[in-house]
Amino acid sequence: MHFGNRVQFELYRRFKKAKYPVRYEELVDKARDVLEEGPFYYVEGGAGAEDTGRANRRAFQKWQIVPRMLRDVSKRDFRVQLFGQTYDYPLLLAPVGVQSIIHPEGELGAAKAAAELCVPFVASTASTHSLEKIARVMGDAPRWFQLYWSRDQDVAASLLERAERAGYAAIVVTLDTPMMAWRENDINQGYLPFLLGEGIGNYLSDPAFRAKLSKPPETDLEEAILYWAQIFGNESLTWDDLPFLRKHTRLPILLKGILHPGDAELALKHGIDGIIVSNHGGRQVDGAIAVLDALGPVVDAVKGRIPVLMDSGIRRGADMIKALALGASAVLVGRPYVFGLALGGQDGVRHVVRNLLADFNLTMALAGFSSLADLNRSILVKADQLFL
Repeated sequence: MHFGNRVQFELYRRFKKAKYPVRYEELVDKARDVLEEGPFYYVEGGAGAEDTGRANRRAFQKWQIVPRMLRDVSKRDFRVQLFGQTYDYPLLLAPVGVQSIIHPEGELGAAKAAAELCVPFVASTASTHSLEKIARVMGDAPRWFQLYWSRDQDVAASLLERAERAGYAAIVVTLDTPMMAWRENDINQGYLPFLLGEGIGNYLSDPAFRAKLSKPPETDLEEAILYWAQIFGNESLTWDDLPFLRKHTRLPILLKGILHPGDAELALKHGIDGIIVSNHGGRQVDGAIAVLDALGPVVDAVKGRIPVLMDSGIRRGADMIKALALGASAVLVGRPYVFGLALGGQDGVRHVVRNLLADFNLTMALAGFSSLADLNRSILVKADQLFL
């Protein structure tokens, strides 16, 4: 029995309602019931009027899958190769910061669930638990590290070097957050968890960061928080700064936040190893282009020379298929697993990610596809486009 069929059968044979919601929309509602308003809106909210987040979902609805019949899908293989590593599915857990505000297990719960399912976990710079602690609970399971490029270059270099020593397999550099966006819900709530000491574990444990403080964080946390606020972002960065990354790590480097094909071409010009097409889930630029609309032009610009991944808006297996058919090598999922974390820690994350993989497996088979090689733009049509 294939993975998707097995998961589905296990859920049915309990003869009772699932412990955690299966539908994403219900997952959000249940998470809202257990979370305080500040943490809930910090995860669910976006920038400004939140038009970008809604645009992300509408973009998926514009495309429709055209299933094919009488194809042998009894043998299914959805493995993907990225930077010399083979993963069972083209799915990664996106970097999401400050997971300790969602559940006491925080990043450790999500990381352990990812390791259990052999799904790569992308650890955020803005984690409450240090990258080394995350690595220890994951053992040999695949993991990448996401870098917020600090204004303090010593801290940025130290984070890169620590990630390589701790066994992370790639570096994801987020470009779209040189500063915090105008997030109306967070501002209305007066809620920024970093100012409460949450989400700065990688800084508090960093020797370069600690060297800049007059007192250890254990003695004076307020000074550490204030210094973090001074150095978190770096709005002066340009393409000419990219050699700095190569100087401090031998790992593959991906740029996250690319939406324009011209920027994709610049990434190639500067020797970058991969791109993640993303608008930060609508959390940074209100009114920005939907990620799925940006994906095709970026893929066309890259022409297969480096992997192009995408995140922002993935909710179900069909979403994964559409993104992969439009040229993504793999996708990242964020909010769904975080809401699973809210409801059940590691077990809740496992539930959400396992279900997403099962949904993808079954939907691929039902559409007549047995491998990722079957996916290309010909299997999709626009919702208003006739093909007969």
